[in-house]
Amino acid sequence: MAEGKEPGSFGIHPYKIIVYLFVGGITALFLAFSFAYLYSRIQHGTPAIKVPLIFVFNVIILVLSSVVLDRAKSYYRQDKTAKYKHALLFTIVLTIFFLIGQFYGWNELFNQKIPVDHNQGASYLYLISGVHFLHVIAGMPFLVLFYSTALRKMVDPVTVLLYFSDPEKKLKLELLTFYWHFLDLLWIYLVIFFVVNSLL
Repeated sequence: MAEGKEPGSFGIHPYKIIVYLFVGGITALFLAFSFAYLYSRIQHGTPAIKVPLIFVFNVIILVLSSVVLDRAKSYYRQDKTAKYKHALLFTIVLTIFFLIGQFYGWNELFNQKIPVDHNQGASYLYLISGVHFLHVIAGMPFLVLFYSTALRKMVDPVTVLLYFSDPEKKLKLELLTFYWHFLDLLWIYLVIFFVVNSLL
């Protein structure tokens, strides 16, 4: 049987179907947010809110976390135990920095006297960045689980061999990496979207 495939499901593993549907739903949700924000600006003349600089900087942090996670996947394929563990840990650390940066950005808005109810533009900025934040949070337990499992089960040559030869674990790592890349692209799009709107 081909890797990642399951009979009776159009040759696509159920895990893949779930993740693809989830990502599709998230995409639709943020497109709806974007159109609602544009509609509010056009119909009601809602002024745009300047994006906190940390949100732009966080693009770099999240992209780096995605790159490192991709390296972890590569180390998994190459059976490089130590580098695989380090890459997972570094991904977790970078993600925590991203989440802290988001709080810093919201705090910066508050310090500028721009609370959530300042106007519709502010409400959308908080809402959209907050929902993206929650989707990053949703991925964190899987990162931590991969790292903790690697620490717990990769203790000698035999357990390392068993870990690296598990096709289901490989599939889950690929799907987690795919989800992380998606969150990257989504955040890049959102930052560009808000920056462009603030200039118009």
